[in-house]
Amino acid sequence: MYHFFTDVNTVSEGIIPITGKDFNHIKNVLRLKPGEEISVSIEGSEAEYRCIIKEFTKDTVICDLAFIKEEGNELPSKIFLFQGLPKSDKFETIIQKSVELGAFEIVPVSMKRCVMKIDEKKVESKVTRWQSISEAAAKQSKRSVIPTIHTPMSFKEALKYASECDVKLLPYELSDEKDITKEILGAITPGQSIAIFIGPEGGFDKEEVALAMENGFKTITLGKRILRTETAGPTLLSYIMLDMEINR
Repeated sequence: MYHFFTDVNTVSEGIIPITGKDFNHIKNVLRLKPGEEISVSIEGSEAEYRCIIKEFTKDTVICDLAFIKEEGNELPSKIFLFQGLPKSDKFETIIQKSVELGAFEIVPVSMKRCVMKIDEKKVESKVTRWQSISEAAAKQSKRSVIPTIHTPMSFKEALKYASECDVKLLPYELSDEKDITKEILGAITPGQSIAIFIGPEGGFDKEEVALAMENGFKTITLGKRILRTETAGPTLLSYIMLDMEINR
């Protein structure tokens, strides 16, 4: 079933309108017809709204609300992924997979060993593209929210932004404390906010690790093998997602 988003201010009396680029996608790309069922998320609500397409106007898909699935598809904890900027198109893959796995926000971070350097003149267009990838992944995975993709931050800016999170995790290739990792991950409770810092291709600089630990981060291991930067974040997100949604 296809999934879309709409603004809460447009909804009234069981009628849910869909406009903008989704109107064109529904009518001209997917070629859906009146009577077909779609799934809709409304800004500010974690519920899933099942709707029946009623009609098409000049620029709006008019839908009748069929029923509301109160149990949403969001994780019980907000996970903030701080990703060391990787090269080429790896960050786009990271966004897509992390949104599917439940990340709430994704923050690209400039770190000492980052190969990727973004031209300041292209930052706005980059963030716009990243946000569109987040939206597409949110629709595909039936998220109730579209995760925000931030403008790149410095390492210190990222630490400050993460300071209010309840749990702060830093997967580190030099950490082999699997028992401590089990203890740290096992102690996470639903409702806690979680910050995850992932290093770039070259890994974390030792000074960055020390600074993160001074700011409340705990180093953990993701196993014996060295994971690529585009694998590490989704690996940890997968573990947390499964633990919260299946193991408890």
